[in-house]
Amino acid sequence: MTAQEKIRSRAKELLESGEVATFIGWEAGRFENQTTPLVITDAADADKLVFNEYCVNTIAKYVRDVKARGKVGLVVRGCDSRGIVRLITDQVIKREDVYLIGVGCPGIKDRRTGEQLKKCAECRHNNPVVCDEMAGDAVERPVPEGRFAEVGEIEAMAQAERSRYFESVYAKCIRCYACRDVCPCCTCRECFVDQRRENWVGKQNNVAENRFYGLTRVMHIADRCIECGECERACPMDLPLMKLNRKVIKDLNELFGEFESSLSLDESIEPLTVYDLNDREEFM
Repeated sequence: MTAQEKIRSRAKELLESGEVATFIGWEAGRFENQTTPLVITDAADADKLVFNEYCVNTIAKYVRDVKARGKVGLVVRGCDSRGIVRLITDQVIKREDVYLIGVGCPGIKDRRTGEQLKKCAECRHNNPVVCDEMAGDAVERPVPEGRFAEVGEIEAMAQAERSRYFESVYAKCIRCYACRDVCPCCTCRECFVDQRRENWVGKQNNVAENRFYGLTRVMHIADRCIECGECERACPMDLPLMKLNRKVIKDLNELFGEFESSLSLDESIEPLTVYDLNDREEFM
């Protein structure tokens, strides 16, 4: 039985038994190299579920929108499962709210070029970090090197060059907030950019306001980013958002020690949400 067949079978069983009220996965799009997220509540729709090399969307965040109906079943790869850990750690959902069917991910292809997506080429966790059962075997791939290779490009710039670089990046931003909307780490009940009374950030589209939004968001998710790359993939202006995210992650690693966010439910290791009296304070 293929992973897709197992997913369909188990989704049907879980919905028919009432163990889950909703199931989330992917369905085929208009073209054979296209998929879209699928949310079903009827077991008869389980045959619409697909799992192939074009399942591009990280789907963990959809749980937020449907958990009020009852327990949610969903398919999780490495990135999806880390998104679920993030939601649980942020107390958006509870572990018992979800039933996770894990799949090993060999890497997703860009439907336009047929080549592996950048976010998958950089992925360090091809298998779920948490699940209730596996549909198929785990995938073993070498851990990619050069996690912070792109960061070196920024760090090698002189100050004036770096300033021009960031100005050119944020001059292209259209403030559509696709990066925020797709991010499993953006779990605030109300985003700071939507608050009117406090006037955290202006509504104008200009370099200064765009930069304030972008850098504030990067710092807000700095130690919580699961490095799924969805923000960069969803950006219609092709901004190098993961380069910025990993720059801050690298800085945190150097300050507080090596870490990766959302790998386990056992403990919280995010350096900006926990503290130790023995933490170094050279930056103070």
